[in-house]
Amino acid sequence: MTDAVDRETRHRELAEQYLPDDLLERFRERAAVYDRDNAFFTEDLEELRERGYLLAFVPTEFGGGGLNLQQVSKLQQRLATAAPGTALAINMHLLCTGVVRGMFDRGDTSLGYIFEEAAAGEIFAFGISEPSNDWVLQGSNSKAVPQDDGSYLLTGTKIFTSLSPVWTRLITHGLDETDPENPTLVFGFVEREAEGVTVSDDWDVVGMRPSHSRATRLDSVRMRPERVARRIPAGRHPDLLTFSITCNFQLLVASVYAGVAKRALELGAAGLKARKSAKAGASFAEVPEARVRLADAHMQYLAVPAQLDSICRDFDEVIDHGAEWSPRIVAARIHASTTARRTAEAALACSGGSGFSNSHEMSRIFRDATAGLFHPPSEDAARPMFAAALLDD
Repeated sequence: MTDAVDRETRHRELAEQYLPDDLLERFRERAAVYDRDNAFFTEDLEELRERGYLLAFVPTEFGGGGLNLQQVSKLQQRLATAAPGTALAINMHLLCTGVVRGMFDRGDTSLGYIFEEAAAGEIFAFGISEPSNDWVLQGSNSKAVPQDDGSYLLTGTKIFTSLSPVWTRLITHGLDETDPENPTLVFGFVEREAEGVTVSDDWDVVGMRPSHSRATRLDSVRMRPERVARRIPAGRHPDLLTFSITCNFQLLVASVYAGVAKRALELGAAGLKARKSAKAGASFAEVPEARVRLADAHMQYLAVPAQLDSICRDFDEVIDHGAEWSPRIVAARIHASTTARRTAEAALACSGGSGFSNSHEMSRIFRDATAGLFHPPSEDAARPMFAAALLDD
């Protein structure tokens, strides 16, 4: 009991330190403007940087906050209640530092320079997703051509690269087919200033607009030998780097949609209280059908932060779930994004016609929730994994 109380006390302290109420209100006001103007979240980013939020995962000995995944997950849920696009984009920087933190906790300190560069102000982005690559981390449509000095030249297109206007370092991968019988995936980091990096200016999407998750084109971009993180056989081959990437990606993305769902519930409740039923002669908050709609959404939501809390703590405490890790974390992310969409729909109905206006926050939250459909793996891609866990020997 004492540990749980101490944990919750610490979460409140971190919320006040990194994301106090007045900051969230500024973010919420700007979120509407960013969405309307299809603008990047420049001011939010600067305020987060000033508060040390970008160094949350970085150990204290490297000049960071030294937070763990459970703590950052809680903060990201809080941030997403005000500015989902900001939260989703900053996720990708946090993901990169969180990956290294997870590896450090398991005895692999090979990527410690990432902490040093983050502390020096570099901004990291996630360049793994590719068009039609449903292998994701286990394959790549990009080519990695080895050079005599141990470097690689990468050519390919990475999609949904959040933080496109500002990232300076990109974690990415490509396929080395020097030996056609044994293709190798090469993971590592490239610099924004490297020759051959082109960032698309095409970005006009339904939701999460401030993230500016544009495509990035790599044309023979050099990944320096000292920045090659892993060489892994293509296909299903477990590795600490890809394990840490998968856990941080799935759980941090889930955290954003948990925050979206929470805010949708708040707006739905406010909408019911503000509307009066002519038929009932009372607030819609007293109409049984409306109450049931919001109650069902609330029940579904409550499982999401509980699931995230448990799985994040297991990751932080280096619990060995073996082959069960993938189903657990993917289920958490799918459940969070599905809940965000369903909750947003229920809340939109509760808000009445005013919520359908683009000037209403509910409209933006509804659109932001739809982005959850596009994070890998999709439900269709994930189902074989869940079936195999029960049915295959």
